[in-house]
Amino acid sequence: MEHANSRFVTSNQPGLHDKLESIVQTHLTTPFLKPIAAHTQTAFDEVKARVDNFKGPIVLDSCCGVGESTANLAKLHPEALVIGIDKSKHRLAKHAVEYQQTEHGQYLLVQADLNDFWRLVLDDKWQISHHYLLYPNPWPKAKHVKRRWHGAAVFPYLVKLGGILEVRSNWSTYVDEFAVALSLAGHPTQSEAYQSDVAITPFERKYWASGQSSSRLVCKL
Repeated sequence: MEHANSRFVTSNQPGLHDKLESIVQTHLTTPFLKPIAAHTQTAFDEVKARVDNFKGPIVLDSCCGVGESTANLAKLHPEALVIGIDKSKHRLAKHAVEYQQTEHGQYLLVQADLNDFWRLVLDDKWQISHHYLLYPNPWPKAKHVKRRWHGAAVFPYLVKLGGILEVRSNWSTYVDEFAVALSLAGHPTQSEAYQSDVAITPFERKYWASGQSSSRLVCKL
């Protein structure tokens, strides 16, 4: 295996966050009233037209970065329309230069805020078959727990999107916490070690080349 120098995740949090359960329970019982940003509404409307005309399953690749994972997931789900979403225009712009793949499957990339995009998807009743969260920012500092997706106000909406959810991270605590949050939301699941001969995201490839391991959960919502 090639070697890389990706840093291991360091945190001042020794295990599961001590306020995780109370944070998740609060979000599960409190509506998320943040207004939808205009740019995400516009992006959603453009994608909606494609979704409305598509007769197969829909796969979401949230926090897709440069979209390499999106292209690889389109190969894995050739019958589906795979939608990669990321908030960074800079990362998405790299896709056509370095990561585009067109031999198999169909996919598109969208610049949007997931806090808004997920709620719009739910309101529009998209039928999601699979939802991937591959190596999102772990926000490892204890004070940033509410920035992790399972600690965020939008978490209940993520759960309601349904489908088969797969989360991967190189910080096992992140996946462990996500599993706890899903269990609190009525979907008991467990984290597990994950290995594969093929990395499908740049981060996954970099982490493994640095000798780091991955954890994941797979949960049918």
